[in-house]
Amino acid sequence: MKLSVPGRTAAAAVLAVAGLLATNAISTAAPAPKAAAAPDISVANVKAHLADLQAVADANGGNRAHGSAGYKASIDQLKSKLDAAGFTTSVQEFTASGETGYNLIADWPGGDEGKVVMAGAHLDSVSEGPGINDNGSGSAAILETALTVAREKYQPSKHLRFAWWGAEEIGLVGSSHYVDSLAGDDRSKISGYLNFDMISSPNAGYFVYDDDPAIEKTFKDYYAGLNVTTEPDDEGDGRSDHAPFQQAGVPVGGLFSGAERTKSAEQAQQWGGTAGEAFDKCYHSACDKESNIDGTALDRNSDAIAYAVWGLSS
Repeated sequence: MKLSVPGRTAAAAVLAVAGLLATNAISTAAPAPKAAAAPDISVANVKAHLADLQAVADANGGNRAHGSAGYKASIDQLKSKLDAAGFTTSVQEFTASGETGYNLIADWPGGDEGKVVMAGAHLDSVSEGPGINDNGSGSAAILETALTVAREKYQPSKHLRFAWWGAEEIGLVGSSHYVDSLAGDDRSKISGYLNFDMISSPNAGYFVYDDDPAIEKTFKDYYAGLNVTTEPDDEGDGRSDHAPFQQAGVPVGGLFSGAERTKSAEQAQQWGGTAGEAFDKCYHSACDKESNIDGTALDRNSDAIAYAVWGLSS
């Protein structure tokens, strides 16, 4: 997750709500089909993907930052897993700070390509460390969700697309490049973009983006089923890769477990953890390693991702 907060426009928010309501309108002529139940996402598999990303960083100077060998190795690693699972993948190149960057896009064959549900996460770390929570956690969770789509042979009515962005840490460059490269009609085909950046902070909170009402409700309904209280995401809002989509009028939503801000006493009471300490004390640091995660938050958020992907694409 980057440090600066891009501005948002009221027009983008209005377009976002209108776009999702129009795309997901339910016909009054016939009852809506029952949504397929989302499967459980194996947190052990998600942790195995994190171990792979840690190994990549260890073999490449301790990080997976934009322009580094570690970042390119991360792209190659994920692409090979997705290709083997039957996804149609593409690597989009761009230039930032004099270095070549890469986005990885993976499409699941089938579904209405006029109604696309996207899930994305930035794959790059900062240069100071391996970036396992920020943002190996989101990257690994959507990877395992995608692989579960393949194992389940899921056939959604909408088209599913997964994305891993480059150069988020230096200014949302990869996701901005992707959105800018889309023709206007292709942007309008995206019925929702779901973003996952830092979802296993060791002193975890449970924050839900409050940008699009329908997407927000999907995540809140999942957590209500667990009797877990959520709060609106007012720390990460606009700081991650949903911002370019939102500014282009695409409905957006997502999850976040907290970064450098401190957990309040009230938050510690409702979520556990330690009041007065940062949600992630290793934020943007060398200690953001495999040990820097909360397994419960990673498990819950991974399942929440599947719940939203299945629910919004059925």
